[in-house]
Amino acid sequence: MSEQIEGRNAVLEAFRSGRCVDKVFILDGCQDGPVRTIAREARRKDTIIHYVSRERLDSLSETNAHQGVIAQVAAHEYSTVEDILAKAEEKGEAPFIFLLDDIEDPHNLGAIIRTANLSGAHGVIIPKRHAAGLTATVAKTSAGALYYTPVAKVTNLARTIEELKEKGIWFVCADMGGEKMYDLNLTGPIGMVVGNEGEGVSRLVREKCDFVASIPMKGDIDSLNASVAAGVLAYEIVRQRLHV
Repeated sequence: MSEQIEGRNAVLEAFRSGRCVDKVFILDGCQDGPVRTIAREARRKDTIIHYVSRERLDSLSETNAHQGVIAQVAAHEYSTVEDILAKAEEKGEAPFIFLLDDIEDPHNLGAIIRTANLSGAHGVIIPKRHAAGLTATVAKTSAGALYYTPVAKVTNLARTIEELKEKGIWFVCADMGGEKMYDLNLTGPIGMVVGNEGEGVSRLVREKCDFVASIPMKGDIDSLNASVAAGVLAYEIVRQRLHV
């Protein structure tokens, strides 16, 4: 499945056929009928709209025939948070969920989904904005794990954490300022929150977490790649779950 669709008719058909469009880029100031129809369809489907310059569209275009509209389409359908919880229940396991705060690099997202699958997590939750979508690059980097691991997209990550807390799930985020991950009890129903390399987990999301876990580091630089950090913390959770 293509990750990018260009041209007015093609983008409009993508919406009307029910394909999952993550984002649509529209030429700023363009107000003709077909473009207004695309914008209306995007708002109806709650798709993010970016109004951008012609130079930006030209740089994104792969066909040089975008007609002022480019859509980025998910390579795989999104699941829901309820789907993720149902998967844990079907397996008779305490929920284990990855929550990703502003992971914008599709290679990192794909690698984290792969780790989520291999570590036995029941799904991944990403925010609607400031995050990579399920592009073809994500699918490829996940080495096929995307097709077995539910990924849910939510409007507000902090609110989702609050709602899941009411269902008995505890939350740990990876952050240099926390306790050593080996000293924390990470068993039971758990959500693991990982932020991007630049800013880490946002303050609002961090404040919602029950634990802040640091990964011991002995080298000369101060941070791990986000997907590597996710893998290290995930497998400490796996280790603890195996010994319960």
